Amino acid sequence: MTEYLTRRKRNSILGRMIFLLQSIISTGFVAILWKSGMIPWQFLLIAGVVLLAFLGVIFILLGEAFGFQFAGKKGNLTGVVLSLLVCLILGIGIMYLAKTESVLKNVGGATYKTDNMIVVVKKENPAEKLEDAKNYRFGIQTAMDQNNNALMVEDIEAKVGREIKLIESGTIIEEAEALLDGRIEAAIYNEAYSSVIEEAVEGYADQVKVLYQYGIETEIPTEETDIEKAFHIYISGIDVAGSITTNSRSDVNIIMTVNPSTKKILLTTTPRDYYVQIPGVSGEARDKLTHAGIYGVDRSMATLENIYGIDISYFARVNFTSLIKIVDALGGVNVESEYAFEAGGYSFEKGMNHLNGEQALAFARERHSFKDGDNQRGKNQEAILKAILERVMFPDILFQANEILDNVADCVETNMTRDEMAKFIHMQLSELTAWEIETTAATGSGDKQACFSSGSQPLYVMWPDEAVVSDISRKMMKIEGEN
Repeated sequence: MTEYLTRRKRNSILGRMIFLLQSIISTGFVAILWKSGMIPWQFLLIAGVVLLAFLGVIFILLGEAFGFQFAGKKGNLTGVVLSLLVCLILGIGIMYLAKTESVLKNVGGATYKTDNMIVVVKKENPAEKLEDAKNYRFGIQTAMDQNNNALMVEDIEAKVGREIKLIESGTIIEEAEALLDGRIEAAIYNEAYSSVIEEAVEGYADQVKVLYQYGIETEIPTEETDIEKAFHIYISGIDVAGSITTNSRSDVNIIMTVNPSTKKILLTTTPRDYYVQIPGVSGEARDKLTHAGIYGVDRSMATLENIYGIDISYFARVNFTSLIKIVDALGGVNVESEYAFEAGGYSFEKGMNHLNGEQALAFARERHSFKDGDNQRGKNQEAILKAILERVMFPDILFQANEILDNVADCVETNMTRDEMAKFIHMQLSELTAWEIETTAATGSGDKQACFSSGSQPLYVMWPDEAVVSDISRKMMKIEGEN
């Protein structure tokens, strides 16, 4: 009898502890859902009712722990197992919510850009660290980026403990040529200009090595926007090995015009070689649109605002090589191709193609297969983005949520805040309405012209087709103005 009473008392304590644990976890789960700001009240109500019902069932099954016996010993065991299973599921759910919260905070709220300043020497140079080059002649260009140049020189002199000898060049190309010719032993410049140099100086990247680098952060101005009203997002596709905040050429330039009221999205692609003015940088001189990214994502936004006569509220920078992982995490995407072609070792059919990450990147990058080269490449990039958006809207995407979250944080950044993203998710879940996605692309005619960022040497550019630009501008304003 004593042993029976001891066992019963132990089971009673265990049952109450398990019931209390489930109550705490259930309450915490609902509280986290509510605090996230992403879940509509009706979903919260359903979750609360379901969890309360589970607690009621467990209470009955664990009746022995509370002084009554409805379900017997088997019911008590079932109650323990079921309660632990519910706690496990809710625990996993809380982990997912915590990961989502972390990703939204890490990806969103970008308020600064990074200029990665570097010291470059010829590949065969024996110097292995900056201190080895303290007696070198350092080259520096005077055409642009003077603030960053001054900060870099100051940092170098602090590191080597002496004033360095500077030799000035008129342009970044002249500085690069001076390094290769031996007129200077080291070159100081913004790493973002590397691609500009490589366009003009064949084989440059294979002849030099980076001796030292120094990151300089600059704040990006932001403005408050009502996420419930129509807005524009600039999607910049870059290809950088380091931090995604680092200034770099923008090889993909897409404006997403979003109207939450009408559930309409207009995707507009603008060719990377569009020959335009960069506000606040080039003055009356023209440059390639892709070069605007060298001066920061805010300069790319200003350039596109100037082209289309709009205000762009948000930006999203995407590392397109890392996009491979996102497409694979989505289980692939269905992309409509206007042409049959081959690229990157893959064959694409005219019509619908199911593409994995590697195939999607090859599809987005190809231009030589098309008569309309760069113009068609922009349309294909747009097709990839449209396919991703359509895939994300399917409810079953929740089963890939963990993998997607793991990959997004490393290759995407946006100035949309965590609260704005949560509010947008809340709006979508509240209405569960399909979006209508339309695409359009700016076009132009190829030419060779001098560019502001590279000096007098002619580079391939594309003159904008002003009639097409005006038509796109009208489409954007129409989407924006609809209720």
